[in-house]
Order: sequence, then C-alpha cells, then structure tokens
Amino acid sequence: MTSAPSRPVVLVTGAAKRLGREIALALAAGGWQVAVHYRHSEAEALATAADCARLAGSGAAAVASSAIFAADLSDEAAVRALLPRVVAQFGRVDAVVNSASTFEHDSAASFGFASLDKHLHSNTGAAILLAQALHAHVAARPAAEHAGRCAVINLLDQKLWNQNPDFFSYTLSKAALEAAGTMLALALAPLVRVVGVAPGLTLTSDLLSDEQFAARHKLSPLGRSSTPGDVAATVKFALENSSITGTTLLVDGGQHLMRFERDFSLM
Repeated sequence: MTSAPSRPVVLVTGAAKRLGREIALALAAGGWQVAVHYRHSEAEALATAADCARLAGSGAAAVASSAIFAADLSDEAAVRALLPRVVAQFGRVDAVVNSASTFEHDSAASFGFASLDKHLHSNTGAAILLAQALHAHVAARPAAEHAGRCAVINLLDQKLWNQNPDFFSYTLSKAALEAAGTMLALALAPLVRVVGVAPGLTLTSDLLSDEQFAARHKLSPLGRSSTPGDVAATVKFALENSSITGTTLLVDGGQHLMRFERDFSLM
C-alpha cells in the first residue's frame, strides 16, 4: 500500500492521452494522487503517471503518488474490478473522473443496436458502475475521511444543449449519462457528489485540418471554445467545491447558445 494519507486519490479514466491526460496532470499539480486508467495505450499511460509524479514533487511519496490501471470499460467485470484495484494500490479513493469515451460516427440512417450498445456500455454504464463502487467504498470509511470531498465528475458534451443528428449513438450515450448524473446525485448523497462537465470543441482530430479546427474553435459568443486547461481547471473546481452536485458546468465559450446543423468535425 503506497498511500500518502493527507493527499486525496482520484481515478481518471482515459488518462493516457488527450483530455484525460490534461485532467490528470492538473489534479496531480493540485495535490491529488492520480490513478491513471487506460485501455490499450500503456506507454502513454506510463508517461502520464511519470509526469503526475514529477508534478507531485520529489522523493518516494511523489513516485508513489500515481499508478496505471488497464481496463476495458465495455466489459462489466473489468469495470467492477477497477476501483477495488485502485483502493488496493492507494488504500483509498476519493473521486472518479469519467473522461474516457467511445466516439464513433453513426447517424439516424445508419443507427443500429450494436453501435448503441457499444457507446452505452463504455460511456454510460461504466461511469454508473464506477460511481456505485465509489459510493460503496466511501460508505465503508469513517465519515471524517471524506466530509464532502468525494465526488464523481462525468465528462459530457455541449452537443447535448445544441443537438444535431451526427454521432447519433454517442450523443444518446452522453444524454443518458447526463440523466444518470441527476439520479446518482440524489441516490449517492450525502456521501458522494455527482457533477457533469460539458466541454465545447477542445481538441482537434484526424477529421479536421489545423485551419478547420482553428476556425471552428472561434465559433462561439466569446470568440473561442474551451481549451484542455479550461476543462481541467473546471474538473478540479468541481472536485474541490463541496456544495456542487446534480448539475452540469458547460465550459464551451458559449457554443451551446449557438445553432450548429452538423457536428464540428463534419461542418
């Protein structure tokens, strides 16, 4: 067991790359011990864990302040085993950030059960099971150890407030997760808070050129959408503000206030 008792522990799913990595690094810099979840990207997960340890300072405690955990979030047994593995490593878990997402294109015309199941299992079901597991873990601990600190943060999407028919199953899975967040906030209180964070266009993809990404990023009332730093800072704020639960923080420069007929990547 490698826990430093004074430092809270957070499990960040999908923390090997992209937005999950940025969240993990921000939390490590803010004093959290970080469990880095990944599916296939072991080398990147190891790099994230090493960077988290570097941000934690020096010495044996810093080196022990992060660790990597592989799990397929579409596999129920693997998801149910994940949080107990983190507890075994760190001695406790105080929060879960559900950042990992399956994001594959389908439409109303191409929609089928297989695509919906794939997105619902990894994007919705896994997050609910991890919230369930965190609540059970916290309930078994002395009250003085959590006291409003424990929380689940679900990464959502501004698409839910500005819908278009692209990425049909993905959007359905995030809508289901947003609804689950409300129900879980009621069911898990007062031990565990549940908060959604909904970014706008934050990182580019292979569907966009650099010029296309830059142009779409500017499409908001504020003239810019969210950056990885914006989203990570909001996750940290939601984790550390003990009065927030059952709501979603939109971090998108106001993109949800505008009407887009297509997904950013297909405009």
